[in-house]
Amino acid sequence: MAFRVETPPALRSSTNRDDGAIAYWVTGPGIGELRREPLAERAKGNVVVRTLYTGVSRGTEALVVRGEVPESEWQRMRSPHQRGDFPFPVKYGYLNVGVVEKGPAALEGRTVFSLYPHQSVFVVPSGDVTLVPETVPARRAVLAGAVETAINVLWDAAPRLGDRVAVVGAGMIGGSIARLASQVPGARVTLIDVDAGKRAVASRLGVDFAHPDDAADEYDIVIEASGYQDGLAVAMRIAATDGEIVVASWYGSAPLRLELGGDFHSRRLTLRSSQVGEVAQARRARRTPRQRLELALRLLEDPAFDGLLGDESGWSDLPAVMAALADGTAGTLCHTIDWSRP
Repeated sequence: MAFRVETPPALRSSTNRDDGAIAYWVTGPGIGELRREPLAERAKGNVVVRTLYTGVSRGTEALVVRGEVPESEWQRMRSPHQRGDFPFPVKYGYLNVGVVEKGPAALEGRTVFSLYPHQSVFVVPSGDVTLVPETVPARRAVLAGAVETAINVLWDAAPRLGDRVAVVGAGMIGGSIARLASQVPGARVTLIDVDAGKRAVASRLGVDFAHPDDAADEYDIVIEASGYQDGLAVAMRIAATDGEIVVASWYGSAPLRLELGGDFHSRRLTLRSSQVGEVAQARRARRTPRQRLELALRLLEDPAFDGLLGDESGWSDLPAVMAALADGTAGTLCHTIDWSRP
């Protein structure tokens, strides 16, 4: 699957706000392009944000660029500042860190996180941006979406003191979950992945590592974050009797085969989903999505999360980055786009 880029030459050298904004659009299965767009006028209460970094979500964005968002989910899976409609053309993304160029005095010059797509500069209501703590580097802050997801998953999974926790899938979501779960006193956390190279990631996160073939079958809680059916099969195999499997992956339109025969009933396994679109039920009455995001940004003061940052590219490389995402050759960590360089 190859992306075709139809980008005017002027786009390759300038992100000057006077020329409008540069945005990335997916226009068909395996086809994407950079577009020059007019910048909206800033109304009272809005902010103008100059993007520093965007992050590429390997799971959801891969489904978007391949056109694999099921029609039943076209409305539920809209990102807050999405333009266009599924399947195509669509401007999609939700990991954006930038600097406020214009807005309320308290925000001007501050680094902020927002759920905005891949775009060089944009205008949004001030309530749609969240301050990044000064102790969190801008590039690390793109992981806020992953850490926010991890918070929600752990609110759903509710690991207890001394629990044995396995996380299947050592990408940025699985890694974030593992790092946070490791902070539970006495918890023994194992990150499981088919890629032996992820052992180094697990080490940076301060958790154990195992290949699926070597994983024990003793875990009180297993969290599936691989995005693959095989990962779910591993999760069900390694859960202890009376254990719980929490599915954090979203498989899009891919059909899935679940093995619910054999010892599934005799081991009394519990299978449940966790999704970041709503605050976990256990906290929904007492936490707002904004409070959850603010917590994620505070937790990113932990430098261990740098282990989840992968390759970095300039903005003009976005079509190639997305092509690799679509055909499965992209890395599994968070690929960041540096908007300060083409």
